[in-house]
Amino acid sequence: MSYTKDIEALSSVIGANSTWKDINPESAVRMRLQNRFNTHLDIAKYNAKIMREDMAAYDADNSKYTQSLGCWHGFIGQQKMISIKKYFGGTKRRYLYLSGWMVAALRSEFGPLPDQSMHEKTAVADLIRELYTFLKQADAWELNHLFRALDDAKDAGDAAKQKEIIEKIDNFETHVVPIIADIDAGFGNPEATYLMAKQMIEAGACCIQIENQVSDEKQCGHQDGKVTVPHADFLAKINAVRYAFLELGVDDGVIVARTDSEGAGLTKQIAVTNEPGDLGDQYNSFLEGEYIESADEINNGDVVIKSNGKLLKPTRLASGLFQFRRDSNIDRVVLDCVTSLQNGADLLWIETPTPNVAHIKQMVDRIKEQEPNAKLVYNNSPSFNWTLNFRQQVFDAWEKEGKDLSAYDRAALMSVKYDDTELAAEADEWAKEFQAKASREAGVFHHLITLPTYHTAALSTDQLVEGYFGEEGMLAYAKGVQRQEIRRNIATVKHQDMAGSNIGDDHKEYFSGEAALKAGGKDNTMNQFENN
Repeated sequence: MSYTKDIEALSSVIGANSTWKDINPESAVRMRLQNRFNTHLDIAKYNAKIMREDMAAYDADNSKYTQSLGCWHGFIGQQKMISIKKYFGGTKRRYLYLSGWMVAALRSEFGPLPDQSMHEKTAVADLIRELYTFLKQADAWELNHLFRALDDAKDAGDAAKQKEIIEKIDNFETHVVPIIADIDAGFGNPEATYLMAKQMIEAGACCIQIENQVSDEKQCGHQDGKVTVPHADFLAKINAVRYAFLELGVDDGVIVARTDSEGAGLTKQIAVTNEPGDLGDQYNSFLEGEYIESADEINNGDVVIKSNGKLLKPTRLASGLFQFRRDSNIDRVVLDCVTSLQNGADLLWIETPTPNVAHIKQMVDRIKEQEPNAKLVYNNSPSFNWTLNFRQQVFDAWEKEGKDLSAYDRAALMSVKYDDTELAAEADEWAKEFQAKASREAGVFHHLITLPTYHTAALSTDQLVEGYFGEEGMLAYAKGVQRQEIRRNIATVKHQDMAGSNIGDDHKEYFSGEAALKAGGKDNTMNQFENN
């Protein structure tokens, strides 16, 4: 963009219309710059290109992994990106994650729900749209401050300062970043998946994550009772998402194929198979059951299939579901991942029971034997007890090295009494290095925490409540919240400004000139936060 040239170009347009005499070209350019994306579909196209570039950069250098945090409200996503720009100078390789878990728990009109795809389908696209609305407002807010600073420099006759600010405007980096959006198991049949994917893309999603569970049996990835579908069913839904991207012109949209097979021991149906060794036959080969010799061994209601050249009577539960062999889960994960990559998926998601780099690497190495460019989106889940997991991993490593561990009880390592120990310090280092190590050794392109802001909202509320309703009273807010906002330079301390009051005042002046009735005068209490 070029602020000066844009003003010159728009001056010509306005000058050609004699009745537009009250329209200021510079004001109109400012409004254009504050609204970089005219539609949310434009956002999807813009961010798909960014993700593809980031994926290529990771292929060339696995230290260039990407990260995100799950956000359950547009304001949370906005503040996250404002903080990222504040601390790191830019948004490169930082995304947002939209968690189906948090949509269910926090955004459903039914009230809080478990992560079982019971929430309204429209709630997902609504949150994507809301997140991008708030990110666009963050652009407008930051640029508005630059425009006001430019006006101050003009009033002061400071040409050098004006040049400096215009350069910042010309090189402005948007807060709008890719969102990896959770479509659960597709919310129904492939047509339902297509319709919902289309709605999500129109809301701005450039990347959709879909899992291989049965839609109407869907469970949280870290709970029991997960039921997977045959590959043909899952691939139909991957195709449905791809068609939605292509229909809307997002030709480089990204699909993340998630497998829950490591923790899923059940299937709802036996796969269709036409010949030995095809996908259906491979899926069925993992079924638990007993081989039989004759029809006399078939009881009323039994199902029998031909597998490995023999008759197999799969184990069927009272629920009607079929059970997989317990030793088949890793083989199923590998087959799921290879099949998804060979049939239209761009990235993989393997849901694991613990955050263990060696375990992830074991599976990814097997996948890469067939698909060398395989890359993972990995769930750094709050469902893991991170402290306990890494303390136990360090304990096990030290045990192999022959260290004296008599001071530690492996089963009780979460105890506060171990917090200041050498083992705890080493475990914290392992946690600190987990993302870089997993990206370097186990093919993780993107690290996300699914629902961190669910927990941070609860924690900060708990801390404020303890003090405010206790002996601290108003000091709990003054010291624990507002003073921290001021010291950390968090924009929300001027909440009127953050909500758009100054932007509205400037618009009023554009529209009405000196007659504008503005909120930001000398009696606005927000002025108490100037010069902090």
